[in-house]
Amino acid sequence: MKKKYIFLVLTILLSVGIYFLFFHKDKSLKYIPENADVVILVDVKKATRQYIFSFLTYPSKWVEDSKKNKNKTSISDSGLKIPDFLQIFHLKETKVSEWYTILEIKDKAKFSEFLKSRQFVNDGKNQFKNNQFFIKIDGEKCIVGTSNLNLKNIGKPLLQKFRAQVLNADSFMNNGLGSISFISELRTQNFSIDLKDDEIEIKNEQNSIDFESLISELNNKTQFLDAELDSENIKKIGSVFKENVSDSLSVNHLKMSTNLAEVNDTIISYGYDDNFNEIEKVSYQKIIQPNYEILLQTSNPNKTWMYFQHKKWINTQNQFTAIPFQPNLISQNKSQISIKSTRKSVKLNETKKQDYIFIKNNPLLYSSFKTLNNQFFKDIEYLFYGNKDQNYMVKIKFKKEKYPLILR
Repeated sequence: MKKKYIFLVLTILLSVGIYFLFFHKDKSLKYIPENADVVILVDVKKATRQYIFSFLTYPSKWVEDSKKNKNKTSISDSGLKIPDFLQIFHLKETKVSEWYTILEIKDKAKFSEFLKSRQFVNDGKNQFKNNQFFIKIDGEKCIVGTSNLNLKNIGKPLLQKFRAQVLNADSFMNNGLGSISFISELRTQNFSIDLKDDEIEIKNEQNSIDFESLISELNNKTQFLDAELDSENIKKIGSVFKENVSDSLSVNHLKMSTNLAEVNDTIISYGYDDNFNEIEKVSYQKIIQPNYEILLQTSNPNKTWMYFQHKKWINTQNQFTAIPFQPNLISQNKSQISIKSTRKSVKLNETKKQDYIFIKNNPLLYSSFKTLNNQFFKDIEYLFYGNKDQNYMVKIKFKKEKYPLILR
């Protein structure tokens, strides 16, 4: 009988331990600043459960992990306190590429070893950097960022009351692995983040639209980029890049299609022969050029054309110089403006009457954009943005590999 009681007590203790280790969460958000306009939350314990489940179903991963470099300190042994909800934020009026998070330091000696193992260099004034991240130590906390430009401009934490409710993880997310929230003076828009075997999916909670048939159709085509946007989507996407020009353009609808091609570029230089006569030297190099066509439907083509001329984006050869890839030709008629490359024509797809952007990965990108020449971007198969009514979705599809994303 005593054995049964002992077994029961051990079972209860184990259950309680598992609950507090993997399910109980501190939902308080201490470090979201008042000048944040975008907040990303990651449910660390839910991610841990998903990781463990995936890890247990792929025994070959056990062997690989046992052979990893033991000199590289892991995050779990870094001396940092990892919160139950990782809080990543973007500050108002900063670049799209600038993101920050604040973490507590629980063991400074371990944290110092972690920085050394990850090749962080002391930049002075308690600041460290490596090729990807910047870290500033402030007492018992550290600020981690993708840039050091605004480390000192991070404002005070938000008040405990936010949008008439207690500020915690429930203010920004529901059941996803994470969330991304856009904060404005008027409202907050929350989008859930789900991590699947080979894709990351971001959508708003009320999303009931299935974009899969559209994605499948676009993925079967050869275009590098295909897009169709109404005026509202043009305005929203422009605001992300701090370019609010839609009112000036009077554009109602945009449609575009682009392919990438490798072409020979002629380089002409001049030198002198042995008799000091000037001679012309011709050489060639391979460059990446897009072939594209863009249609802008507008209620007032003359206004749009005059705006382009005011910006000096149209030269005397009727080339649209705001697009750096030449040659092209811009023209207008009663209802639209067309911009197309002249090197090779691109056929626009039929109108879908949906708002979307579809970008298919292309190896030609890596030789032109050094920032994309890393394994993360090479593993992406396509990126999709879709909107219909109040339903939004972003999907990042990765190439199918030996392991699911969370184990890579």
